Amino acid sequence: MTSILVLNGPNLNMLGSREPEIYGSNSLAAIEKICRKRAKELGIDIEFLHSNHEGALIDAIHDASEKVDAIVINAAAYTHTSVALMDALKSVPQPVVELHLTNTHRRESFRAKSYISLAADGIICGFGANGYALALDAALGLIDAK
Repeated sequence: MTSILVLNGPNLNMLGSREPEIYGSNSLAAIEKICRKRAKELGIDIEFLHSNHEGALIDAIHDASEKVDAIVINAAAYTHTSVALMDALKSVPQPVVELHLTNTHRRESFRAKSYISLAADGIICGFGANGYALALDAALGLIDAK
């Protein structure tokens, strides 16, 4: 069965209560439910992980290199700072979809720079929690195109 890793970076565990006017009112648990529902509709399996720790995210990427068919990553603030995450994503053969709840290009100027984009096959941003379902669709399309 096709399998996709959905990785979530720092502070996303605070969704729903952290700046809901920017990030929306869905909790990370609610977003996971959206992902599981969409995965079931698509007939795929997902692994949904969160960590506030850069090294744990890198370990998950390395571990996924032989276990999943694609990676969807919302690296959160690490998007703009982590060369290490970019390098980890470049080291695996799977397609990568970068994901953001907000349109990072309409926010503070530092958010327009993404190290993750340098390793990603595509980017979904600005669609809130629904972006996760779109990212799963995009990842499946990339898998099918291989």
